[in-house]
Amino acid sequence: MHSFEVTGGNKLKGEIIPQGAKNEALQVISAVLLTPEKITISNIPDILDVNLLIELLGEMGVRIDRWARDTCSFQADQVDIEFLRSETYRRKSGRLRGSVMVAGPMLARFRKAFVPKPGGDKIGRRRLDTHIIGFERLGAQFTYHADEGLFHLEAPRLKGTNMLLDEPSVTGTANLVMAASMAEGKTTIYNAACEPYVQQLCKMLTRMGARITGVGSNLLTIEGVDYLGGTEHRMLPDMIEIGSFIGLAAMTQSEITIKQAGVQHLGMIPDKFRQLGIGVEIRGDDIHIPEQELYEIQTFLDGSVLTIYDNPWPGFTPDLLSIVLVVATQARGSVLIHQKMFESRLFFVDKLIDMGAQIILCDPHRAAVIGMAREQKLRGITMSSPDIRAGVALLIAALSAEGRSVIQNIEQIDRGYQQIDERLRRLGAQIKRV
Repeated sequence: MHSFEVTGGNKLKGEIIPQGAKNEALQVISAVLLTPEKITISNIPDILDVNLLIELLGEMGVRIDRWARDTCSFQADQVDIEFLRSETYRRKSGRLRGSVMVAGPMLARFRKAFVPKPGGDKIGRRRLDTHIIGFERLGAQFTYHADEGLFHLEAPRLKGTNMLLDEPSVTGTANLVMAASMAEGKTTIYNAACEPYVQQLCKMLTRMGARITGVGSNLLTIEGVDYLGGTEHRMLPDMIEIGSFIGLAAMTQSEITIKQAGVQHLGMIPDKFRQLGIGVEIRGDDIHIPEQELYEIQTFLDGSVLTIYDNPWPGFTPDLLSIVLVVATQARGSVLIHQKMFESRLFFVDKLIDMGAQIILCDPHRAAVIGMAREQKLRGITMSSPDIRAGVALLIAALSAEGRSVIQNIEQIDRGYQQIDERLRRLGAQIKRV
């Protein structure tokens, strides 16, 4: 097990380029299973979760040529379907939440799939209902084998249908779009997720020959086709990493420029940080965060305390609430953070309280943060990273704190942030991997 040793209190300075989007990667890399032709994907993040998925595809028989760390060619012309029933597949896929994404392509092309119980973050329940119910609507049958910990899915034929999703699940929408792309007839998906990740997947599938309309809306229409071909695809910058760097700059009173940020795809992320009083300057496709001595949280127009909460896109992403919460601890003013989606994602605040932050955890979903306006700095402690986003939030807190901090279980951070210690050292951070 590795740890980060961090000496905080230093101002950072410089430019940083965000990695490719993790959440997009897990979808578009799984989509290579839809065709026997070559697909080349660039701007791939070099992170644990994505590398594990690529390794899994290789063991399934997909031919992989990774001729640069961020660029990879895939050819799924010799897929070993029975490997999905092996102990090796169960063990590896169980470690990775994103492994559920291979189910849609496998059903579409091979008419069978095996889905493990979800792995990944320990941030609360992450249901597969949207995926499984949608597959059933398309004509698949499933059985759960408790002894194997696998859902077995089979579909002699997939037939288009109309479906209303019970929740706008990003992974659920992506999986069902991939399955429907080779089903017989027309499928409509209402209450579909419309995140940029889903839009990117739909654009990639369209270049492969899929017939999809409504991209960018919550109503998708897919006309099934018999065959999908190869293509090239470049992934977006990771909006969660971009938000993390904005928060890092504010907390450490640093001047940082985020290069090639894909500004048009960030939605309301810049504005949410502006509500915390952070100067966010858009310069073409770059974001400049100037050095700020102090930032002040806005209130609502009637003077009441600001509430920041997550919502499906184009609402504010839940993956950045941990960052917003940490940034608020050193602001002037108060804010209520309302995490609707996951019931365990705010439990990391006990570490921030140990560091000296003033936070009231109201319940598993809500935390009130009383900003200290830098009158009392956070202090370094030893702590453990419970999940990807909380881990980076704690890293940001440690970089702004007085003294030395140790962050354990950093494998969680490595799952979502590529070589974060090396990249932050280039900005002047004192961080060491132990």
